[in-house]
Amino acid sequence: MTTTWDSLEPALSVRQVLTLERVLAGEPEVVAGASHLDRPVRWVHVAEAADVGVMLSGGEMVLTTGVLLAGDEDKQAEYVRSLHRAEAAAVVLGLGRAFPSPPDVMRRAAERCGLPMVVLHRPFPFAELTEEVQSRLVRRKFAAVSLSEAVRTELTALITAGAPLQRLLDEVARHSACPVVVTNLAHRVLGTAGERPAVDDVLRDWERIARQAGGTEGDGWIRAELGGRGERWGRIVLCGYRGDTATGRLLADRAAEALVLHRMLGGGAACSWEEQSAQSLLTDLVSGVVPARQLLPRARAAGLPVNRRTFVPLVVRDGDTGQLERLLRLLGLPGLVAELADGATAVLLSLPRDQDADALAVHFATRLRTESGTDRTVVAAADPRVAWDDVPTGLREAQHVADAVADSSTVLDLPPVVRLKDVHLRGLIRLLRDDPHVQSFAERELNGLLRGTDEDLLSVLRTYLATGRNKSRTAQLHHVSRPALYRRLEAIQVRLGVDLDDFEQAASVHIALLAHDAQQQ
Repeated sequence: MTTTWDSLEPALSVRQVLTLERVLAGEPEVVAGASHLDRPVRWVHVAEAADVGVMLSGGEMVLTTGVLLAGDEDKQAEYVRSLHRAEAAAVVLGLGRAFPSPPDVMRRAAERCGLPMVVLHRPFPFAELTEEVQSRLVRRKFAAVSLSEAVRTELTALITAGAPLQRLLDEVARHSACPVVVTNLAHRVLGTAGERPAVDDVLRDWERIARQAGGTEGDGWIRAELGGRGERWGRIVLCGYRGDTATGRLLADRAAEALVLHRMLGGGAACSWEEQSAQSLLTDLVSGVVPARQLLPRARAAGLPVNRRTFVPLVVRDGDTGQLERLLRLLGLPGLVAELADGATAVLLSLPRDQDADALAVHFATRLRTESGTDRTVVAAADPRVAWDDVPTGLREAQHVADAVADSSTVLDLPPVVRLKDVHLRGLIRLLRDDPHVQSFAERELNGLLRGTDEDLLSVLRTYLATGRNKSRTAQLHHVSRPALYRRLEAIQVRLGVDLDDFEQAASVHIALLAHDAQQQ
């Protein structure tokens, strides 16, 4: 990405110049072009000649006493038109001998051209104004360049250290002191940074803001394109930047350069940024640390339909994130996919309320198992939610169900979509696994086996109880003869001091074993 100095040179506006203490001493009065006072002043120039425009390059505030214009209304009008053609910022006329009062010809011409015209009612040394404005411009220019280089250095250091996208955006937001948003070309939000309330305000009205961010800049909305080699793939937007526009463009361009470099060095392509965005959102929903209501703007900005929808919380075990996203697109199901901890992947479907949410969830799970080619893929679900505030509870319920069947999918005959009612006792134990009383109970009941080194006996016990104490099925699954299985079951009963033919004792051992297994995960 390349930039030119002229386009980035920090400037004062005409309005700002008129508030300078030295200018106020001259009692300035705006007599024309009052609606154009926010024009940038790139430089200050003193000129009396009627053809002053040939000496200008645009953006100058021109100072004159009008000494060469007095008595010639044609020259006065041409003087203003010449400034307009040269794209001057404003004209300042010092009243005195040549013009004791504002000349009507110049005032009317300036009004027609939209050129701010200011008169000074008290004598004023133009040299002081020139010195004041130009010294301020130089200081602003130096400050902008210093800021630009500081941002470039800091962002490059973060990239070199392998920092994630969010860390870079946080740094940009710190320097710009406004919300920062990164989007793809479809205006889907890939990342945000800044004060949370301000970011939420931006995302809450993102559909309108996205259209504004894609068009003409204004009111502090400053953007820079992301891409390279003739291909654009996103943009970064400073939302409501309060500094001067030129410095904002410098910041946006430095940020864009860093993000492009981040991608080139393997920090993540645009599609992985979408995954990170979904992961951050779903992780916050599952954790419950951030209220669901506060996450609603992020979900909407991420492209998830949220108005009058039915939400289906799913958690998939042994499912590939990329495969899940492709399947959603193939089936035309709107939703977000994000990898959670321990090999689980969250899928949040957002369906029209007139569709059968349960049937679509089963269809999704069936296709997933077919395409993955394995029966170990577990799709756990909570009941559909119609209120966004209920989504976090649904995701946690689906995660709990997935955890409960994580190690039993080869033993249990699972339906395509597993729900809380399908995990029975195993689900309850999973919920209580961290309770000290449950932990103590498990250790006490299984102490005779836990002290030993023969893991095979625990495995046999686990299968025997899971199959409903079916000796034939247990022997078959462990590839041993019936007599060999009987000897192992006898050894288990001796070590534990129980009779596994007694239903109550067997149930107690079964519960203890479920608790032990849950604690190991």
